[in-house]
Amino acid sequence: MNRIGHVCLMATYNEWMNANIYEAAKSLSDEELSVDRKAYFGSILGTLNHLVAGDTIWLKRFAEHPANYSDLEPIRQLPAPKSLNHLAFSNIRDLSAHRVWLDSIIVEWSLSMTEADLDHDLSYASMTGVPSHRSFYGLVMHFFNHQTHHRGQVTTLLSQAGVEIGNTDLVVLIPSEPWLQ
Repeated sequence: MNRIGHVCLMATYNEWMNANIYEAAKSLSDEELSVDRKAYFGSILGTLNHLVAGDTIWLKRFAEHPANYSDLEPIRQLPAPKSLNHLAFSNIRDLSAHRVWLDSIIVEWSLSMTEADLDHDLSYASMTGVPSHRSFYGLVMHFFNHQTHHRGQVTTLLSQAGVEIGNTDLVVLIPSEPWLQ
């Protein structure tokens, strides 16, 4: 599998896992989703909001790539999150609708990339203004790894609340037929 194939696989995995997690989370009340469970972002809802904030921040940075991805135009129009723990959505229904929209953009964006795009170095500033210059491919992999990391926290929090989501392994989506790679 080439790098573009891997990026597309990760975008598909991201969309699939988010759909599973949000479906599971909807079995809990807004109050249960907002309980401080002593996680880094407090609650299940807080952690899911963090993922949306983080994704938005990174996608806004990726929108500055010289490839000028048209699929990221809706992201360019969004206000930048003010913090990583901002609760932009106070209920799972609104957050879920936004997540579905965001994931569809991520999938379409992944399909629009080229191998040459991945070889670019991207310059950006952190939320505190610290400048950085890093491999675009490395940053894209970080983007997906960050999502996986926090979804793992959410699956633990859901499990502690008595909600199981089933198989979360990427291997479920990895094609076994060489011609699909």
